[in-house]
Amino acid sequence: MVFSLIESRKWFTVNGRQRLCHPLPYLRVGHMCIQIMFKTSGGRPKKKMYYRVNDLDRVMELQKKPSLILRLKSIIQSQRKQCVLLRDLEKEVGFVQKWNFMGIIEKYPMIFRVTGGNGTPPMVMLTEKADKIALEEDKARVQMEPILVKNLRKLLMLSVDCTLPLETIQLIENDLGLPNDFGQSLIPKYPQFFSVKDVNGRTSLQLENWDSYLAVTAREERLACEGILTSKEKVRVLKDGNYFGPFAFRMHYPAGFRPNMNYLKEIQKWQKMEFPSPYLNAKGFELADPKAQKRVVAVLHELLSLTMEKRLTSAQIDAFHTELRLPARLLLCLIKQHGIFYITNKGVRSTVILKEAYDGSNLI
Repeated sequence: MVFSLIESRKWFTVNGRQRLCHPLPYLRVGHMCIQIMFKTSGGRPKKKMYYRVNDLDRVMELQKKPSLILRLKSIIQSQRKQCVLLRDLEKEVGFVQKWNFMGIIEKYPMIFRVTGGNGTPPMVMLTEKADKIALEEDKARVQMEPILVKNLRKLLMLSVDCTLPLETIQLIENDLGLPNDFGQSLIPKYPQFFSVKDVNGRTSLQLENWDSYLAVTAREERLACEGILTSKEKVRVLKDGNYFGPFAFRMHYPAGFRPNMNYLKEIQKWQKMEFPSPYLNAKGFELADPKAQKRVVAVLHELLSLTMEKRLTSAQIDAFHTELRLPARLLLCLIKQHGIFYITNKGVRSTVILKEAYDGSNLI
């Protein structure tokens, strides 16, 4: 299926029928390409193809079974007796998903063990080996705690007024590597960094103090490591759109994409353009300003960089719409910067992936 989107009227066409454009979380992208149509003053609209990247689509395909395994593990560990009755599994995951989990239990006897019989209802629990690995995971999380705290502080620094609703953070807690009970187990341990307050009727996490040393993006850290920030050599934009300058982003265009000279000139101009730091308060910027628009790209880049696997679902990103001052046409922003971000519809929900973080289907 191919989608057509007319920017000026906010309508899209599906199989010849026009419908109102859905917001980002609900838009389903076709398997092969998205056909974007921009209205022009000269009659027929121009068409741009959004090319699929099979390796990045495969990332989500490879994630399906591990995500089911990890979810079932979490369900088992959340129980007081560290086991779940098979008849109660439906209450946890729903009738349809129950059968997917039953298949996982049957396929991975090294991870899950089923006991019961002789009048005892069957139940599932972790095997002894899987239990030991889970304990090692808890130890690793403790060792990573300084990094998790730092990333949470940076996330708050990205937001307006350095404040985020707790329920919004909870949407990406697993992606940030935070424990499910971080509000109780982690936040109270660091009163010098965090406080929980009521903001407009919502329980919110607020940053207690600003740290200028943390106000450095992952992009800037990479450029500093490569010596680009301090280099005074004149460089040019390469044919693949890459430019080794202090305000440039790393581009990874799909194999079938062949930019013409006019496109490369626009990319060159954009790559060289200065823009405000994502860690500056967004209230002072007007989104109509090209520099502010480039800053939005930097905000999305930094948000994805803070996650463990450098990707978030479109619904998760949209949850930060107000606090990060994201544009109303966020989907078009992501599509336009298809050398930096990739949108895949593989999996349960559409997902935005940071391209530079992957080598093929492997996270770097």
